[in-house]
Order: sequence, then C-alpha cells, then structure tokens
Amino acid sequence: MGTSLPTEPSQPKSELTARRAAEKAGDLLSNVERALRGKPEVVLRASICLLARGHLLLEDVPGVGKTTLAKALACSIESEFRRIQFTSDLLPSDLTGLSVPEMENGHATGRFVFQPGPVFANVLLADEVNRSSPKSQSALLEAMSEHTVTVDGTTHALPDPFFVIATQNPLEHHGTHPLPESQLDRFMMRLSIGYPSTEYEAEVLREDPSTHALGSLSPVVDLPELRAMQERAAEVKFEDSLVGYLLSLVDESRDHDNLELGVSPRGALALRRAAQARALIDGRDYCIPEDVRELALDVLSHRVTADVRTGGHRGAEESRWILSEILERVPVPF
Repeated sequence: MGTSLPTEPSQPKSELTARRAAEKAGDLLSNVERALRGKPEVVLRASICLLARGHLLLEDVPGVGKTTLAKALACSIESEFRRIQFTSDLLPSDLTGLSVPEMENGHATGRFVFQPGPVFANVLLADEVNRSSPKSQSALLEAMSEHTVTVDGTTHALPDPFFVIATQNPLEHHGTHPLPESQLDRFMMRLSIGYPSTEYEAEVLREDPSTHALGSLSPVVDLPELRAMQERAAEVKFEDSLVGYLLSLVDESRDHDNLELGVSPRGALALRRAAQARALIDGRDYCIPEDVRELALDVLSHRVTADVRTGGHRGAEESRWILSEILERVPVPF
C-alpha cells in the first residue's frame, strides 16, 4: 500500500493524457478522411505509422490518392511538408542538401555553409521512389533509419517528428528499380489504397474532394501534441503473453517451408509499435491480441520472401497468403 501513495497525484494526469491522445487521434483521422473519402482503413493505418514513428510505403497505380493522403496528413498536423519527385537522374544531394561556398559582398569567404535539402521536413512525400537510382534510394532510407543526414563529415539532425510516405509503382512498370528486401524492411507498413467504390468515386466526380477539401483542411494536432502522442503510444502496455505470441508468429515465418526470408527483428519490433499505436487510437493503455492480428499482414508481408523452389511466387499476395495461414495456425493468448 505504501508504494502506491507517491504515484497517486500523477495518476489523474496520466489518464487525462491518454484520453486526450485518443481524442486527438480521432480528430486526425476525421480530418484526413475529409480529403481521402471511402478509405478509412488506409487512413487509420497511415495514422498508426505516424504515431508509432514509422514510415509508410504506398504501392499502387497512379491516380488513386497517394499524394492526397500525404498532403491531408501534413495539413492535419502543424508541420513542414515537402514532396520529392524521384527520377532516374536524381542525386543524393538533391535530397539531403549540400555545402555551398559562403559569399560576402559578392566574394567567397573561403568557408562553406550547409544548404538543407527537401528531406528536412516533418512529413516527406517521396513520390515514385523506385524510379530513382539505388544510390538516391539509399540516401533517403539512411535518413529514415538514422533521422540524421551527414554531408561533408558533418551530421545534421532531421526535424522531429520525421515521417516519410513513399510511393512505389508496380514493378511491371517501365523504368523502375525495385527496393531490395533490406530497404523494404525500413518501412513500417506497405499499403495499397486501391480503386474507390462506385459510391465514393461518384462523390469524387461530383465534388473533387482532393481539391476542395485539401484547401480547407486546417491543423488539428500541433507538433508538441504529436510528439506527446508518439511518446504515449510507446508507453502502451505490451504484456509478456503478447511478446510470446508475436515471437511465435515471427519464428513460424522463419521456419516456414514456403518462405526463404522470414520476419526480421526489426519487423517484430515494428509490429509491436504499430499495435501500441492502434491501442492508443482505441483509447486503451494496453494491447490485446487483436491489435497484433489486425496489423500483422500490413506490417510483415513486405518483409518476407516466398520460396519459388516450393512453387510459390515472389509477390505480395503470396506473402500475405502465407502469413494469413501462419496467423490462423498460431494459438492466440488468452
């Protein structure tokens, strides 16, 4: 009893913070859905990535709302937004920035100053990331992983938060450079928006929400609030029974006969963080098995590779099918 007394004064503040975080997350979802209609699950998962300090890869055909989703998220938080169009001639310095000679009264001083590139933003849209060279892809992915950029031996910190939404054309499109498995592993989720239903496509044709709604969106979350929400998500309880369940899923992927590449430790950690953010949005300070099951396919499917020697195909659908079978086979705790 004595040990509980010192924590009592701070308990109401903690509960209020959790409740407020869930309310703000709801405001964020509603705001983004004004621009990207008919895709609540995509908006939810993109928001989970943001709150879990992950990054999002959207793989889809052009024109289904990938840019709209990124802009709507950026407009919904008080953030700096940048868009980079990846092309075959894009250089790493076009992303990260470079050192340029310092000028004074029209003359070079002999010193160099760093000019930040577009990667210095809170929300970054990396459009058609698989159209650029592997060297430029690596520059972006290094920034995603380290949250820093090193130019001429000097390391520069990126803004906090730093959230990347990268889009990727289907691999059969011309002029693409597929991201290797080690780089795909840096993305928390890979999603496909897909075509809208007939009902919502009719609304798009009548109202064009990507034009009108985006212009009217205002921030519902400021940066200090977003950072506090991210910290709160990281504090959501993830019981040992769920740790065991998650590890069972991961072990099954590594031992599966039809998978030549299983889930990495980074992938397991990403699923835990995503589940914590999902619980936060639901207003809970603890995770349940459904948080893990609901997000497992979107977090893990791009981290595994089907073994073609056993008759599989190296595609996203094959990976999702195998992971679905693993989810059905592994016992769910309590």
